[in-house]
Amino acid sequence: MAGKVFFSVSMSLDGFIAPESATELMGQQWMELQQWVFPQRFFRENLKLGEGGEEGPDNDIVRATFERTGASVLGKRMFDAGEQMWPEEAPFHTPIFVVTHEQRDPWERPGGTTFHFVNDGIETALDQARAAAGDRDVRIAGGGATILEYVNAGLIDEFSIALAPVLFGSGIRLFEGVDASRVALEPIRSEPTQRVTHLTYAVRQR
Repeated sequence: MAGKVFFSVSMSLDGFIAPESATELMGQQWMELQQWVFPQRFFRENLKLGEGGEEGPDNDIVRATFERTGASVLGKRMFDAGEQMWPEEAPFHTPIFVVTHEQRDPWERPGGTTFHFVNDGIETALDQARAAAGDRDVRIAGGGATILEYVNAGLIDEFSIALAPVLFGSGIRLFEGVDASRVALEPIRSEPTQRVTHLTYAVRQR
């Protein structure tokens, strides 16, 4: 198990990573939260949005996050939203393990993404993702409730936040309900850019 387990999200200054309702995904607030990533060259190439785009620290971070990831874990809520919005060639290009109670056969998409549906908990999903990732890292890709489950279970090694100059006021807070008595953080990196501030922490048990 050479790889790490990590998550990487964009977060508003008041601590939110998504609107409360899935119907508001792709709405104005969410677009403002994510607007740092849309112009990046690697992001545009990966989603086949056309040539061009920005290069620099933000682009380097987007590329590095993609390249370190050998498999990802998703919650059912995020999968349901993404199933409607992702292009036919989903942007992961790795195995994805969806934590769900739904019985469903693997769903293979063009470009190397296959969704596997795991019915017996977050640890089983992580074990399967580790096996698929090999010596690369496993990303807990969301949503917020799934990330929190892994944090509270002591299964996260590291995380990164792109702190955006946006206020939500309400929505899904990243650390709402965290078991702070079990989690200690060690700063690894802080990198401000023109668009966001990238913060990276190692997670330790208290």
